Amino acid sequence: MSLRDWHRVLHIYAKEFSTSKAMAKSKYEYVRSFEFEDRCLQNCWIVVRLDGRSFHRFTSSHKFEKPNDKRALELMNRSAAAVMEEFRDVSLAYGQSDEYSFILRKNTDLYNRRQSKIMSAINSIFSSSYVYYWNTYFEDKKLLYPPSFDARIVLYPTDQNLRDYLSWRQADTHINNLYNTAFWGLISMKGLSNNEAEKVLSGTVSSEKNEILFKECGTNYNNELPIYRKGTVLVRKLVNLPPSKSKKHVICPLHVDIIGDSFWEEYNEILNSKDVILNKDFKPDDIFYLVKRS
Repeated sequence: MSLRDWHRVLHIYAKEFSTSKAMAKSKYEYVRSFEFEDRCLQNCWIVVRLDGRSFHRFTSSHKFEKPNDKRALELMNRSAAAVMEEFRDVSLAYGQSDEYSFILRKNTDLYNRRQSKIMSAINSIFSSSYVYYWNTYFEDKKLLYPPSFDARIVLYPTDQNLRDYLSWRQADTHINNLYNTAFWGLISMKGLSNNEAEKVLSGTVSSEKNEILFKECGTNYNNELPIYRKGTVLVRKLVNLPPSKSKKHVICPLHVDIIGDSFWEEYNEILNSKDVILNKDFKPDDIFYLVKRS
C-alpha cells in the first residue's frame, strides 16, 4: 500500500472517530442542562457556617469534658486553620462549641463564586482535617466514628452586616457558655440532677446566672478561660520567624472581643480587603499555625 493510500485510510478512520465522539457527546451531554448556576452575588461578603451534626451524641460517645473540653475546641481551631491554609480568600474565621464561620473576601472569585462548590469544598476540608488531627489532641481517645457537619452560605452586602453577624455569633457564645457553666456547675458541685439544674436556671437572666455560679458553685465567671467565654477568631499575620529572615504567613487564634471597634481597627485590612502587613510585635512563642504555601 502506498503512502498516499495510508493517508486516505487514516483520514477515514479519523473522520469516523470524530463523528462517533461527537455523537456520543451530543447524546449524553444533555444531562448538563439539569445543572443550574448558583453563583453568589457580586460585592458581598460570603459567610460559610458549619455546624456539628448530631454533636450531642458525638460528644457523649467520646466523653467530652463538660461544660467545655479545651482539647475539642483546639481541634476545631486546627481544622478551621486547615481551611484557611487551603483558601487564601478566607480572611477571617470565628468558632465556638461545634460551629465555625468562614469569611471570604467580598471580591473573591473562588470557584467563580459558585455557592455549592465553595460550601462543599470548605466542609470537606474541615471535616477531613478534624479526623486527621484527632490523635494530635486526643492521644488517649480512639475516634469511634467520624463526625459530620452541615453547612450553609449567607451573603452580607455591607461591612456593618458582617460585623453584626459576627457580633451575633460571639454574643451567642457568651449566652450559651454562661448557661452551660452554671448548669454543669450545679450538677458537679451541688449534686443536682439535670432536671433540677434546669429548673434552677429556668427564667434567669445573665446577672442571676452569675450570682448562682458565684454563691452556689464558688465560681467567678469572669475567671473562666477566654476561649470559653469569647470563642476563637482566626486571623492572618505576616511575620519573621527565626532563624530564617524570610517572611512567613501564619494563622493566629485569638480569644478577644470582636463586637467593639478595637479589633477592627487593629485588623483593618480585613474589611478593606488589603494585603496583610508585616507584624513586628509578633512573638514566636505565641500559638500559631504556619501556612505551608507561603
